[in-house]
Amino acid sequence: MFPESPAAAAALSVATRFYSPALFNHCVRSYLWGGVYGTAHGIAFDDELYYVSALLHDIGLTEAFDSHRLPFEEAGGQLAWVFGVAAGWPAERAARVNEIITLHMRGDVSPAADPESHLLQVATSWEVVGRRPEEFSPDARAEMLARYPRLGFGAEFLACFEDQAKRKPDSAAASVRNDVAGRIAANPLENRPPV
Repeated sequence: MFPESPAAAAALSVATRFYSPALFNHCVRSYLWGGVYGTAHGIAFDDELYYVSALLHDIGLTEAFDSHRLPFEEAGGQLAWVFGVAAGWPAERAARVNEIITLHMRGDVSPAADPESHLLQVATSWEVVGRRPEEFSPDARAEMLARYPRLGFGAEFLACFEDQAKRKPDSAAASVRNDVAGRIAANPLENRPPV
């Protein structure tokens, strides 16, 4: 189900230690949703690279790694680069994890140009604001949320996002904050009764 490599195990350790339970489950769900979407659309991707990127994509929102200057996705990408190099990856592979995490908050990336960034964008936009609901069946939603419940993710993420936008007015969070609260509240994953 999850990649088995030293880098994957280390990313799981970092995520487990530094994320709240809600953010941790969000990152795991993001990995799994992206895999579901990629498989359904025949998108070939580097599973280890995508897994590490998905697990670390919000690390810049945590208290330990929140940069006072950089947007959270850039701070997280830089930290993921350090992580990749420390895990023994070549500098080019570490640069990819940085790029994937940074791009998850940018304009749409095509799967042909960058499959891992595309998958993370699709998965996180589904997770946060319910974008592309037709891609994820009600049965898949129920199974995913039973295994990895939201645990108040919408409210926690909204608070983090609004904090980022307020403190970093030039960030992507600030540029897309229009009615993000309403879009999070309308997300079918957020409105599901507890299992």
